[in-house]
Amino acid sequence: MILEGRRAIVTGAGSGIGRAAAEIIAREGAVVAVVDRSTEGANQTVEAIRAAGGEARALVCDVTDDTALEENFLGFIRKEGRIDILHNHAGAQVEGGLLGVSVAGFDKSWTLNVRAHFLGARIVMPFMKEAGRGVILNTSSSSGVLYDREMIAYTTTKHAVVAMTRQMAGDYGRFGIRVNALCPGWVDTPFNAPFIAQMGGRTEIEKYIKEKVPLGRWADVDEIAEAVLFLVSDRSSYMTGQILVVDGGETVV
Repeated sequence: MILEGRRAIVTGAGSGIGRAAAEIIAREGAVVAVVDRSTEGANQTVEAIRAAGGEARALVCDVTDDTALEENFLGFIRKEGRIDILHNHAGAQVEGGLLGVSVAGFDKSWTLNVRAHFLGARIVMPFMKEAGRGVILNTSSSSGVLYDREMIAYTTTKHAVVAMTRQMAGDYGRFGIRVNALCPGWVDTPFNAPFIAQMGGRTEIEKYIKEKVPLGRWADVDEIAEAVLFLVSDRSSYMTGQILVVDGGETVV
């Protein structure tokens, strides 16, 4: 097991990619804090990890609540005595172009997709610096490296995650801390509901994916989880400040 003995925090781990990421990190030996605002979702992920022989704890909180985020992160770190991996994954899609998106929607997107990542990293960084090692993985999106039709809030925030990742990597590499970003493409989870609605329904999004993605299909969450494992493990030990796009080839056309 390539993560044996390590301690990890995964946000947005109650479903979808976050759940798959938490499960694969636990499968490889890490003790995982499963962070999600849904008690049911967090507990289901923990149960799945434990059923597979892994170790996990549910931390139920809204990552946009600064106090709750800090209390839960610090509680886990102090109990476990260390933190090796932070996967900032929690996020949301907010649909709409410049004239259509609400200001409240834009603010929500920024707070969850960028600010919560910033605060999560800020909380764990002193512990990683003291240890002289650590890995932070921020989830961006293929929308963080290309244009995404009439999704200005989502695209703006995901581009910001890429910039923030590079800045963190440059600032903290000398302390033995690696920071990278994962940019998933189309993954078949309920997360995509806002964009699917904007596109006109499931039939239209299926047509779009077949036309725009060279592999012609959605990704499965387990395929994205394999990329997560690579980035948080020593398999990527000489990689920092990089953006790994896993999108079936969409960004090459």
